[in-house]
Amino acid sequence: MSRTGAASPSRHLRTILNPHPNPRPNGRGGLSRVWLVLAALLVGLAPLHAQEANRRPPERAAAESREGRKLPPDSVTQQSIALPDGRTLAFTATAGSLPLVDESGKLQAEIAFIAYTRPAEAGSERPVTFAINGGPGAASAYLNIGAIGPWRLPADGPSISPSQGVALVPNDGTWLDLTDLVFIDPVGTGYSRAAEGDGKSYWNVEADASVLSAAIARYLRVNDRMGAPKFFVGESYGGFRGPLIAAKLQEEIGVGLSGLVLLSPVLDFAWLQQPRANPWSHVLRLPSYAASALERAGTAPTAALMRDAEGYATGDYLADLLKGPGDAQAVARLTDRVAALTGLDAAVVKAQAGRLSMGSLQREIDRKAGRVASAYDTAVSGWDPDPAAPHGGFDDPLLTALQAPLTSAMIDLYAKRLNWRVPNLRYELLNGAVNRAWGWNSGRSAPEALGQLRSVLALDGNLRVLVAHGYTDLVTPYFASKLLIAQMPSYGTEPRLNLAVYPGGHMFYSRPDSRAAFKRDAAALFAAALKARNADRASEPKETR
Repeated sequence: MSRTGAASPSRHLRTILNPHPNPRPNGRGGLSRVWLVLAALLVGLAPLHAQEANRRPPERAAAESREGRKLPPDSVTQQSIALPDGRTLAFTATAGSLPLVDESGKLQAEIAFIAYTRPAEAGSERPVTFAINGGPGAASAYLNIGAIGPWRLPADGPSISPSQGVALVPNDGTWLDLTDLVFIDPVGTGYSRAAEGDGKSYWNVEADASVLSAAIARYLRVNDRMGAPKFFVGESYGGFRGPLIAAKLQEEIGVGLSGLVLLSPVLDFAWLQQPRANPWSHVLRLPSYAASALERAGTAPTAALMRDAEGYATGDYLADLLKGPGDAQAVARLTDRVAALTGLDAAVVKAQAGRLSMGSLQREIDRKAGRVASAYDTAVSGWDPDPAAPHGGFDDPLLTALQAPLTSAMIDLYAKRLNWRVPNLRYELLNGAVNRAWGWNSGRSAPEALGQLRSVLALDGNLRVLVAHGYTDLVTPYFASKLLIAQMPSYGTEPRLNLAVYPGGHMFYSRPDSRAAFKRDAAALFAAALKARNADRASEPKETR
């Protein structure tokens, strides 16, 4: 990947902050409808005879299944891990691909996946959770060997080395004791590929959500899991995908999810892509700047400790920002309070009129030592390649530094542990081509997923949603989600949409305590969703079950 400036921590993820400046017209009109029709044809969802093609005799299906395939046959292995609490988890691991075909049976794409499954307890059916990362252009490795899979690549600490070891360890925070796990890579990421061409027809909001929904439905159908409780976890742009996929599964495919976990998501891009003159982006990030200062002082941020910064951000801070940088008294007040909250030199704050840029904060946190902080977690830092330069230009010391070890660890996992070797294709952890070519289908409006989140919550009174963030993430600041969630209706007396914020950044799960707390909150969501589901089943007449 090419080198990037401090204000843009990674070019391959730039669109998470700055979606395509000229989005396609008629985002919810003609073009969207065209994509829905095309997606239906590609994956064989809408036409009845396309679904019937899946029911051809097994021997014929087997004979046709490898035609045009770039990926090898699925590999199924038996695995186990020993956890720190003394438990041993035995499970089946499947590494392979889901072929998506058009109505004639012609292969259109192969969606690579890794599934970890365990036997169900007597009288119950195991939940199954589908995990997808973001970018757009990222493979699911971050969730797999970083957050919730059975193995984990250690990546905590104040700095990351691209040349670090890639040996995986048992994950003490795995969700495998709660649910089966299926990690899916969108087209152009990991080993997932279009059958023909570079896959650009899949690289937009609508087609992407349609294809991923189809891949989920195919996995459920092929593995006889339609009756299982179904969940989704998405990180970053994967969190943005979550409500869109849930809506498509509900309304177009006929599959209902019991829960969504949206990890470090962007719910509305309009809130984060404001120009510098708009005060709103400063308001949203100030609490994360303050959380960073607390950590540098040796104090872990908590909800109680953040109330002061949050109240100031939406109160006096916003009021003084609106007065403009030409108001000397407002700038003086901003300088004093922002310097105190962020721990930065007052002269630096005053020079920016209290309107700190993300890049300047990354550089000023440890300028004396010549180090720069990650935009994804300000507690992680690296050396500034040119500390005397007036403007910073550096790779992100977390996201970019993780690319080599994560890529190597995934290739090693596939080949050695899962016995699935793909010698002729490059493993794409972060595909810059996907990110740069992404189509946003949003017309004149910035893309947002909040509308779909409202729809799926309103339609399904049992659906539970957990939005999870790290305090020191500057890329997708937690305060944006907190304020957006506050605008949502309650949809009943029981809270079904909850926010959890943990010490750490975009990938807060790298920290042991945050990883454990995240799992506890996810377990609570699973328990509540399954309780509601079982209550509905108990109320059904026996003859309908």
